[in-house]
Amino acid sequence: PTTSAYMQFRLAEARQAGTPLEIRHRPVPLDSIPPVLIRAVLLAEDDRFRSHGGVDWEALAEEVRYRGPLPPSPLIASDRAAVLEAVQHVLTNRDSVRGRSTITQQLARNLYLSPDRSMVRKGQELVIAWRLEWFLSKDRILELYLNLAEFGDGVFGVGAAAEVHFGRDVWELGRVEAASLAATLPHPRTSNPSHNPARMEWRRDRILERLAR
Repeated sequence: PTTSAYMQFRLAEARQAGTPLEIRHRPVPLDSIPPVLIRAVLLAEDDRFRSHGGVDWEALAEEVRYRGPLPPSPLIASDRAAVLEAVQHVLTNRDSVRGRSTITQQLARNLYLSPDRSMVRKGQELVIAWRLEWFLSKDRILELYLNLAEFGDGVFGVGAAAEVHFGRDVWELGRVEAASLAATLPHPRTSNPSHNPARMEWRRDRILERLAR
């Protein structure tokens, strides 16, 4: 795809603020993306990507303090009770529960949704993620994610990110640059290699440590 819901949201946001925004987006095939960049992104964002079905139940359970079996069954009373307890925890701790999203969930949000953090949007994200996993291969999901993720103000995809932040083609990136892009993903507009990099650099160093293991 040449655009996404996230790109359109950013353009609308910029128009409303009266500030011009140019979308930088250069799609590249998965086989042109360095393996070290793919590994860095997986380590940083979703290290169980290859094994889960769109939702990382273990990470989600840890985040919301779910105590039942995984995945829960709506037919079992004890599972339903555990889910309700987890939901209550989320509702009473909205500020501290971050809500971990897999790469598939992030792709669902980037393609079709918005940055809204409501419970309704989160539910939509889960449903779309399951559908993506059903219809697409893991490699295709990863390729789409790497080409649509945000890496700066108006910068979408690793192809454009490599150009904007390093002045290079993505297949020329080395380990440090790959880790820098992976470290940019959580807060792409507030800390990236070209703008206020301190927060990104701290996370980059942690990713480099994991890459070296």
